[in-house]
Amino acid sequence: MTGKHNLIPKDEFLLEHFFELSPDLLCIAGFDGYFKKINPAVSKLLGYTNEELFSRPINEFIYADDQDITSKVRNELTKNNPLLNFENRYVTKSGEIVWLSWTSMPLDNQKLVYAIAKNITHNKKHEEERNLLLTNFAKINKDLKKLSYTSSHDLRSPVNNLLSIFSLLDVSKIEDPETLQFIEMLKSTSESLRQALNDYVDILILEENNVAQIEELSLNESLNTVSRSINSLIQDSKATISVDFSELEKINFNKAYLESIFLNLITNSIKYAQPGSLPIISIHSRKTNGISQLIFLDNGLGFDMNVVKDKIFGLHQKFHNHVDSKGIGLYLVYNHVNSLGGNITVESEVNVGTKFIISFKD
Repeated sequence: MTGKHNLIPKDEFLLEHFFELSPDLLCIAGFDGYFKKINPAVSKLLGYTNEELFSRPINEFIYADDQDITSKVRNELTKNNPLLNFENRYVTKSGEIVWLSWTSMPLDNQKLVYAIAKNITHNKKHEEERNLLLTNFAKINKDLKKLSYTSSHDLRSPVNNLLSIFSLLDVSKIEDPETLQFIEMLKSTSESLRQALNDYVDILILEENNVAQIEELSLNESLNTVSRSINSLIQDSKATISVDFSELEKINFNKAYLESIFLNLITNSIKYAQPGSLPIISIHSRKTNGISQLIFLDNGLGFDMNVVKDKIFGLHQKFHNHVDSKGIGLYLVYNHVNSLGGNITVESEVNVGTKFIISFKD
């Protein structure tokens, strides 16, 4: 008999020990809206003494905007309906607002509620910061689209006027072959610029409707289109571009996006070439484990990946002091690839060069 009776106080001691040491907020409240028993975690978080917490209605410790909803759910508890994962805010004695997530079980015959709460303030702050970042990003994205649309739309008129001048120009009166060649190059470049502007306007309209047209594209044709539009830049820089699309000649992608990828990666390689060295660019395609990939490699200034890390594709992120650097090119490349389900990785070393590996969604 003695051994059996000794188990009861021992069990009670263990339960009390568990109650006192738990980092979660444990409490017993009455249907009358007052705390009846609390563990030290409650008074530690809220900053009130036990006497203060027991002497005032629980609702007085709750953040004003949450008092009504808390009263409503407490009424449900008095109807013997358990409460799971209910979140509300309390105000500490120092005035700080804390978020708590409650699981509460009523015992109608005792007119008591047994409740456990977790402090989720840290999670809520992270959630708030995340939502703020998403809001800011959405605004930046909207502003960027508006700027892109306006710029592309407004630039079409002067380009069309320039092409009209070429159509009025009587080249039969020009005898110098080199001059004729330059005029033809200017005309070709202007036509490419007009087409690019038209494509950008179309693509921005499609993006507004969340539609990006996917079609089978020749990598070689897309690259040639871009190369013609920046032919003068390539020649002036004396860049060497080696191309091999023999393993993978075509991909399913958006035409304007693919040309923008080629344009930004090539112009970046030329722009950020090492002083005293001519740009050497390698572009090839491959199939790796069934995944279509485009590999772009140059011998430019490169990046210190330990410093750059995940900022390399950020909007307005600039890592070299160049007068024309806007921090937009790689941002566009990244978004073109990711918006259509692909991904892009970077390998780079300062004064050695950079390698981009673009994996397309088949």
